[in-house]
Amino acid sequence: MSILTEGPHTGGFLIWEVLRDFTRETVTLASGTGKLAPGTVLGKLTTGGKYTGLAPAATNGSQNAAGIIWDAVDATDADAPGVVILRGPAIVNRHEIVWPDGATEAQIATGTTALATLGLILR
Repeated sequence: MSILTEGPHTGGFLIWEVLRDFTRETVTLASGTGKLAPGTVLGKLTTGGKYTGLAPAATNGSQNAAGIIWDAVDATDADAPGVVILRGPAIVNRHEIVWPDGATEAQIATGTTALATLGLILR
């Protein structure tokens, strides 16, 4: 018998939000971003305004946490639309947030603070 592993669910990280039509928007995820799971923290590119996975060591805008992806999106080969929680007030389960591989505690703390300034509170 094979073992099944259940992945993250669409919006499963969200505990509470004031009003979905206020907190969420459809944005463009930049080509090359790859496959993103629900709850992945995003950065916003300075040039073009597209979103990509948070990259703490970058200098193109993606080093700043700018939202959390709502559903799984594949932007490996082309730009792709995705629903993102961009503003709060909203409360998010911090245990279901996806940070970049290798992110340090300091980088996660910086990202958490940046999300809090957007009204996205991690609990």
